Amino acid sequence: MDERIKHVGILGGTFDPIHCGHLLAAEQAREQAGLDEVWFMPTHIPPHKTRDGLTDAATRLEMVELAVADHESFRVTDVELRREGPSYTYDTIVQLVEQYPDCRFSFIIGGDMVEILPKWYRFEELSRMIRFIGLARPGADIDRVPNDTVTFVEMPVWDISSTLIRMKAAEGQSIRYLVPRSVERYIKENGFYA
Repeated sequence: MDERIKHVGILGGTFDPIHCGHLLAAEQAREQAGLDEVWFMPTHIPPHKTRDGLTDAATRLEMVELAVADHESFRVTDVELRREGPSYTYDTIVQLVEQYPDCRFSFIIGGDMVEILPKWYRFEELSRMIRFIGLARPGADIDRVPNDTVTFVEMPVWDISSTLIRMKAAEGQSIRYLVPRSVERYIKENGFYA
């Protein structure tokens, strides 16, 4: 029996839609932080997002599954989609730690989120259960972050967002190379964001 601890990074988001920037972030975190796997976790109701018209959970989950299908170290978890109410990271991590005692979890966040980490729901308890991996863009001033719970990895600058992709799709413009080919096909075939 293998007693080895598996190091897993969690990348959460609405993924509406998932795009190549998400995949690049996951790969940089996996490689630089020595993770065995990265689990993509679509959120049910993100506490900090209020946009109306969030694409339904099943569709967002399907897009994430399509996007990560060809990477042997990427997985998808629907743990937050199966829970009602807002998706708080603390509640999710408590559940995952209990469910997967052979895993050590890290939570991957954008470098811009590091400063507001202390405001996260039950942050003190959360920071004792997991480490945070911050994606630092070139030139970011990470020395001013007084937080020893964050491990920084370098992230190339790539200014891409789900908002941009939804806008382009709505205007009938190309989203090729912004999302994986499988996701592009899925969006076009189903007329999402049009």
